[in-house]
Amino acid sequence: MHIYYRLQRFSNLLKALEIGHLMTNNSIRTRGSMSKKLSRSALAVAIALTAPSAWSAGYQVAEHSASGLGRAFSGEAAVADNASVLARNPAAMTMFERTSVSGALSLIDPNVDVTHEGPSRNQKAEDVAPFAIVPASYMISPINDRLSWGIGLFTTYGVATDYPDDFSLGRSAGDTALTTVTLNPSIAWKASENLSLGAGLNAVYGVAELNRHKGLLSFNGANGNASDKLITMEGTTYAFGWNIGALFQMDESNRWGLAYRSQVTLDFEGDFTDHTGAAANLAPGTTVKGDLEAILPATIEASGFHQLDDTWAVHYSILWTEWSKFKELRATNSQCNSADGAGVCFLKEEHYEDAIRWSIGATHTLNDQWLVRAGLAFDEQAGEPTLSIPDTDRYWYSAGATYKYTSDLTFDAGFTFINSKSNSFVEDNENFSSTGNALIYALQANYQF
Repeated sequence: MHIYYRLQRFSNLLKALEIGHLMTNNSIRTRGSMSKKLSRSALAVAIALTAPSAWSAGYQVAEHSASGLGRAFSGEAAVADNASVLARNPAAMTMFERTSVSGALSLIDPNVDVTHEGPSRNQKAEDVAPFAIVPASYMISPINDRLSWGIGLFTTYGVATDYPDDFSLGRSAGDTALTTVTLNPSIAWKASENLSLGAGLNAVYGVAELNRHKGLLSFNGANGNASDKLITMEGTTYAFGWNIGALFQMDESNRWGLAYRSQVTLDFEGDFTDHTGAAANLAPGTTVKGDLEAILPATIEASGFHQLDDTWAVHYSILWTEWSKFKELRATNSQCNSADGAGVCFLKEEHYEDAIRWSIGATHTLNDQWLVRAGLAFDEQAGEPTLSIPDTDRYWYSAGATYKYTSDLTFDAGFTFINSKSNSFVEDNENFSSTGNALIYALQANYQF
């Protein structure tokens, strides 16, 4: 949700020291750890897939605009009130008669606490998800009465978390940061008076960094401090996808949008380093090249917008994400020899199912200068919670406003409070619980030439 917001995810690795067993039960982050330097690219995705998020299901980022935030992103594929609609439905670009630009900045202030429970544990990690800034920018321009083109710079997946270096289960916690940026050039065609179609190319770039530590739990008698590094990883990568959309306008007051964004497969090749030498049966500190494939799931969004009268409008959306495609993170190199098999540096299986996010909202025009909006959303849990991704159901409560400075220049502001359900889960035979919420603020400027 906060895309650029740090914009921003991996086992059984070694029988000899039983690290493999410990990591096998670890969260995706653990693998990330194991693949630590798995690859500059792998890192970007590994991190995205292994870090927890309190504001959106899995590691998804929804913060694309301040106007959308103020209505809990309801009606996003159909509203088309500014150029940010490009991030959700390229077909809606035919709604613009003049060149339009929008720039948004979202501020994410999460509050996520994770507690390691038990008679001998009771360690609490507070604010494991750091403050984040998520920018986005868009431009839409008509070519003629039937064709329009546009380009957007935003994010769809990313995350960041930071546990204390001496956290008990350090091999699964640590700190993780993923930043992904999507460059999305698009084109739209008005097929008839009622129907528009659009398509776009997604060029996705990722930057990530990950560190894992020994933690308070012993590694079969391993020496050192809890804060000593176990795995480190950093890298960059890029990949391509595509998106399509349709907009049906019954009349000036009623329209519906449907949009699909493809799966993006990130193939990483980079450095994997284990500071203890136990992760892949290599000499301590040895760095090898590793290969890793990670998936950013496909999405489908259906939205509606209805102008009830001169002052009131309602809008709604259903967003489906194909999380079931996210099954595992596997890092490989011929020199690795972990408990998962020869050539496997780490392996972490995940248990995810396709999930739905629904939202509904209303917009009220106060006068010629001011418009206010509000929205409510439910973000369904996508996967079984782990330390790396303590996923859970989330409820969005949003409000926002638009100020019309001139006929060409407008400003948007949005605010959302996200409340996450408390969770209890078991990882590596240890009991954990998590609680969280987030405050999101966003500002946006829109201009028509």
